[in-house]
Amino acid sequence: MPLTVRTRDNSVRFAVRVQPRASRSEIAGVHGDALKIRLSAPPVDGAANDALVELMADSLGVARRAVHIVSGEQSRSKVVEVEGVTAAAVLRLVSP
Repeated sequence: MPLTVRTRDNSVRFAVRVQPRASRSEIAGVHGDALKIRLSAPPVDGAANDALVELMADSLGVARRAVHIVSGEQSRSKVVEVEGVTAAAVLRLVSP
C-alpha cells in the first residue's frame, strides 16, 4: 500500500509510524500507508516528538513551526501536517 498524502489548502497531511530509540534518526521508507521514521530520541517527555518535527522540517526544507503533530502525540502512529510543501515533496522522501 503506498504512502497516502492528503492536500489541504497550503499544507499536506500524512500518517507516520515512529520507531524511537533507533541507532540514528532517518526516514526508513513506508509502513502500510504511513511514512516510517526511525528516531534516536527516546519516547520520554516529548523528546521523540521534538525529534520527529526537526527531522521532517529538515527533510522537507521548512521551518520547524511549519510541522505539526495533529494526532497521536503519545503513540507510535501519528498524523503530521506540514505547511508550505506539496504532496510530491513528501512522496519524494521515499522514492528510490
